[in-house]
Amino acid sequence: MNYFCHMKLALISIVLLGLAFAGIAIKILVKKDGKFAGTCASQSPFLNKEGEACGFCGKLPDEQECKDPSLSNS
Repeated sequence: MNYFCHMKLALISIVLLGLAFAGIAIKILVKKDGKFAGTCASQSPFLNKEGEACGFCGKLPDEQECKDPSLSNS
């Protein structure tokens, strides 16, 4: 009986993870150019309290455009 409880829990976990991945995939397909808005960590006051530049593209919190043109979709 304990084996079936573990299998049920594993199956529920796999289904929920699959739904999460499907939701992200649908969001990428629906968004224009597959681009998520505001994904740079330098734009989040919760993650960047010191106002440091983004470690990925180098953008400062007060700048609007990415400093690396190869990363920008515009």
